[in-house]
Amino acid sequence: MFEATMRTGKPGEAQTPIAITPVSTAPLSPQTIKVACSNCNLRELCMPLGLSPSELDRIDDVVASRRKVKRGDTLFRSGERFTSLYAIRTGFFKTCVASEDGRDQVTGFQMAGEVIGLDGIVSERHSCDAVALEDAEVCVMPFDRIEELSREVNALQRHVHKIMSREIVRENGVMLLLGSMRAEERLAAFLLNLVQRLHARGFSQSELVLRMTREEIGSYLGLKLETVSRTFSKFVDDGIVEVKQRHVRILNTDALKDIVNPKTCS
Repeated sequence: MFEATMRTGKPGEAQTPIAITPVSTAPLSPQTIKVACSNCNLRELCMPLGLSPSELDRIDDVVASRRKVKRGDTLFRSGERFTSLYAIRTGFFKTCVASEDGRDQVTGFQMAGEVIGLDGIVSERHSCDAVALEDAEVCVMPFDRIEELSREVNALQRHVHKIMSREIVRENGVMLLLGSMRAEERLAAFLLNLVQRLHARGFSQSELVLRMTREEIGSYLGLKLETVSRTFSKFVDDGIVEVKQRHVRILNTDALKDIVNPKTCS
């Protein structure tokens, strides 16, 4: 339903406050690119499970190159011709569209282990901008190669369908969020999802660094900046979270859950 930020690194590393792992600038050899998927520590998150060695070798060949994107730079822009999907290896992105008054409306946050660029499939043009919120690296997967291989490797085809379905579920969740939840419920649900996604990658269940600004959180959740800041302050006063700039420590997970799903009296 939501997207989250995370520290770049390997699952299973020390679950301490999140930091950014420096990315090597050395050029990639053809062999390095070939084993991109089979040796990637995020393979289970962005590639189908249960592939045979030969099938995995074929999927390795789909990764045409890796691309580095500096913080603040754009991976693709609205209106650009769609050619590839991008598996995020390291870093963190936001997708946004320009509203009628010229402001950027954040439509999602994407993190390592996820695939972005699906918006371009329907019209062969991207419908949003994808902006790096920190230095990032993506694996470039030409869509025509994915389509070709999907016809031969059923597991890959099912996985692509699951990714598309997940996006539909996420969009539905955001619509529910914006239509029916109070500010406290929206922010609580957002924070819970952040730690859930981090935990799936082997990181802390209670500590995270927000790579997005509070203004960007507000844009995504349909809240004003002042409302986001005031709600964070209330959570701190209630002893639910501890906040030091962008570092957030969740002190009472159950309290956050109760905000999202209030207990009813019998």
